[in-house]
Amino acid sequence: MRKRLALALVVCSSLAHAQSPDWPKIQDELMQHFQALLRIDTTDPPGNETKAVEYIGKVLGDAGIPLQVVAQDPARANLIARLRGNGSKRPILLMGHLDTVQVDVAKWTYPPFSATRKDGYVYRRGVLDNKWQVAAGMMTMLMLKRGNVALDRDIIFVAEAGEEGSTGPGIEYLVSQHWSDLGAEACIAEGGTVRREVGQVRFAMVQTAEKIPRGAKLVSSGPSGHGSRPLRTNAILHLSQAVEKVALWDPPMRLNNTTRSYFEKLATLSDPATAKRFNSLLDPAKAPAVLSYLAENDPNSYSMLHTSISPNMITGGFQVNVIPSHAEATLDIRALPDEDMPAFYDLMRKVINDPAVEVVPNTKNARPGAPPSRIDSEVFHAIETANRNVYHVPTIPQMSTGATDMSFLRAKGMQCYGVGVASDIEDLAKGFGAHSDQERILETSLNQFLQFQWDFINVIAVSKH
Repeated sequence: MRKRLALALVVCSSLAHAQSPDWPKIQDELMQHFQALLRIDTTDPPGNETKAVEYIGKVLGDAGIPLQVVAQDPARANLIARLRGNGSKRPILLMGHLDTVQVDVAKWTYPPFSATRKDGYVYRRGVLDNKWQVAAGMMTMLMLKRGNVALDRDIIFVAEAGEEGSTGPGIEYLVSQHWSDLGAEACIAEGGTVRREVGQVRFAMVQTAEKIPRGAKLVSSGPSGHGSRPLRTNAILHLSQAVEKVALWDPPMRLNNTTRSYFEKLATLSDPATAKRFNSLLDPAKAPAVLSYLAENDPNSYSMLHTSISPNMITGGFQVNVIPSHAEATLDIRALPDEDMPAFYDLMRKVINDPAVEVVPNTKNARPGAPPSRIDSEVFHAIETANRNVYHVPTIPQMSTGATDMSFLRAKGMQCYGVGVASDIEDLAKGFGAHSDQERILETSLNQFLQFQWDFINVIAVSKH
């Protein structure tokens, strides 16, 4: 009996080694698919994501992976692929978006659609946002299929349209018309990052919550008149004072499970002065000074602490010698996930305290609010494990100040986690970040992310029996 058990263990060990990925070969194929996707122009608008879907569909279809192409707009298709598990656990969804933001071609060193490889980097619009995740999702599905990997869960891969410019043909259509094809315990998508500083990986941040775009206009009215006779009732004057008040206002600070953990964990990895500031946020006597410092020096952390307001557009007047009777300011408001917006707008009105200025909420916001995803779940712990195994760093949950399509999934009850590639913090100042004048990704970062995702799938979904 003991001999048979020992033999069985040897066989299992041999099978495990036989299934170990041939990473150099896989990385070469990953780069081929990545460059092919990058060279397909899916600038949004208009998107034309169907061109990329056709490429992905052919690659996955030729490998025998079941998939469907679904579209509200024929030019803006979405792809859903699925590998079946034994059903003992709920599915995992891997999601990436195909569209990219527009480019100013004159500002690019290399042609923005060339997918140029140079000195260990790949340059192209979309390398960071978000075709790396699409390519890695494709490759993960291919690896699972070719290896005939036994799964406890279905693995669903979605390449979606419209994340950058119009959610209608993408995530909104998928959620409303194809929810049965998407339903999963958890989704892994964009929104996080692996922080590198001076070439060294420091920590991995996972997006477990996100602020919700809301917005409003400030509308000021007053009598018109001749510019040679200034009026204290000038609409622009009242508007300017209102803009200053809301721009310098600190709305009530409120932490949730994600942001509390973020600041606590980041404090343990920071220099003494920074750690002291983060730890002081919970002290009512010290918090105002910390908020003032963060507003000037760390706007990302500052924004995570409350619903934020940024006045981004002002219009008013039509001739230099005419006092206008109407002026408007458009505010970009990023709300905490559970913010009571009617109450917040009432607070704004009290801060402005001017009957000549009206707060007009934007009622056309598409993205829904939802509670943060759990940081004590099996999925989050699997992400932590994969980060330790691949990057050898701790994982910090964060609340994104921007918006992702995961908000639609969270609103339906799905646990969602935004992950990312390793990127140099210094690249932001150099103008190589997502949506920047140029965009680049380290080839090693792309390869590491695939290893991270493979490790995550092995922890969370591969059958252990």
